Amino acid sequence: MGFDQIRQRRLSDDIVERLEGMILEGTLKSGERLPAERALAEQFGVSRPSLREAIQKLTAKGLLVSRQGGGNYVVESLGSTFSDPLLQLLESNPEAQRDLLEFRHTLEASCAYYAALRATEVDRERLTAAFEALQDCYSRAGDVSRAEEGAADAQFHLAIAEASHNAVLLHTIRGLFDLLKRNVVTNIGGMYKQRTETRDMLISQHRDLYQAIIEGRAEQAREVSSRHILYVQEVLEEVRQEVQRVARAERRKGI
Repeated sequence: MGFDQIRQRRLSDDIVERLEGMILEGTLKSGERLPAERALAEQFGVSRPSLREAIQKLTAKGLLVSRQGGGNYVVESLGSTFSDPLLQLLESNPEAQRDLLEFRHTLEASCAYYAALRATEVDRERLTAAFEALQDCYSRAGDVSRAEEGAADAQFHLAIAEASHNAVLLHTIRGLFDLLKRNVVTNIGGMYKQRTETRDMLISQHRDLYQAIIEGRAEQAREVSSRHILYVQEVLEEVRQEVQRVARAERRKGI
């Protein structure tokens, strides 16, 4: 009977595994610079040659990029679900906007459910900070831009995804972050004009979602998240129909 030789594991392989884990869990983000080699080697308790070897392996895998004189970075394109041209198409197409909301309906409800089950104290602190930033935007109704409110809204939902401790959900949300932000910016103006109670409803829904997650009520968190997206869909459908009626009336006027 023959036996295969046992291959000795190199220290650099352990470092690669550690850094890959940090990228997967979201500790190291797309475009983020790694600490200087000396500092990182000290943190890991390894030699700089072993660390360099690990970095070379991760660069070959397409996870890191080294810049001359500028250190090592997680690649910018990591987790980019859509290219910039496609983002523009999705942003401007009404049907694609509807599709995105349907996608969010499923995705964010799952994020909320798992966040309520798994959030750590650190997660809850980050979620609280994101929620308070969003509330600050709501409190400055006349002085906050759509872009700022859209970014705060998207950041709140990203914090929920981080708290879910599900790598696939997290990186999907991160890949969609710019699209989510643009989606909110595109939608909120029309929603606020369509229904006077929309801002109050969104404030209430986000507060209920936040509290359900913080208090660990998983099923309720999922239900609130689902109800929130359904409400947005309902108002936007009203906006769409109103736009069609106005356009129809204008065409008749021109006859």
